[in-house]
Amino acid sequence: MRFSRLFLNRLNGQPAACDTVVVIDVLRSFTTTAVALDRGALAIYPVQDPDSAQSARARIEHPVLVGAVAGGAPVAGFDYGNSPSALAIADLAGMNVVMSTAAGVRGLHLFRHAQRLYAGSLVCARATAAAIDETGAEEVCFVITGEWDDRDGDEDIACADYIESLLCGTAMTPDFFAQRVRSSDFGTRFAAGTWPNLPTGDLEIAAHADRFDFAMPVKQEAERLVIRKHTLRIQ
Repeated sequence: MRFSRLFLNRLNGQPAACDTVVVIDVLRSFTTTAVALDRGALAIYPVQDPDSAQSARARIEHPVLVGAVAGGAPVAGFDYGNSPSALAIADLAGMNVVMSTAAGVRGLHLFRHAQRLYAGSLVCARATAAAIDETGAEEVCFVITGEWDDRDGDEDIACADYIESLLCGTAMTPDFFAQRVRSSDFGTRFAAGTWPNLPTGDLEIAAHADRFDFAMPVKQEAERLVIRKHTLRIQ
């Protein structure tokens, strides 16, 4: 199996489709996505911007709007911000989540033509590796979304390192990668507890490796992207 890395905010132009692409957003898009699915959401519909989310509200049954703008502030008029700790106490059974975020969701749309596409985060890293392994993928590209001018993105790089090591059979203890999430530039902002819209509870969930036993494959249905649980038996 061959591996490569791309950084969302360094891309120039439309990327070519690849064999298998894992778009990683640990803090917080795809941790929030995993929590929403665990709380009973039927599906997650990632859309490109808040206006598209509002349009989707009228076309999707039982919609819940979730999202944030760059920097982490909730989108005005949405039901929830991009906060896994907020969704962890929500009853989403039977609901369909429409999500708009500045990084993770943007990455999914850029790579929507990949042969296989996954939303990745540390909470479902082992399940993601298992899902990739069962497909017999020959090439895996990790897309790092958390690197910005003022952020090193190491929370996402750590997740990519962990999934790659699992696929290679050389994984270190998950605690090592969880600590890197906490120590990343963005992780320390959550840990400080002083940044608006960056609660410490979000970090506690996002840094919990393998919290969930499902992967999050991204499919295209009727011109929409949709994420549903793919639960695996993990040895």
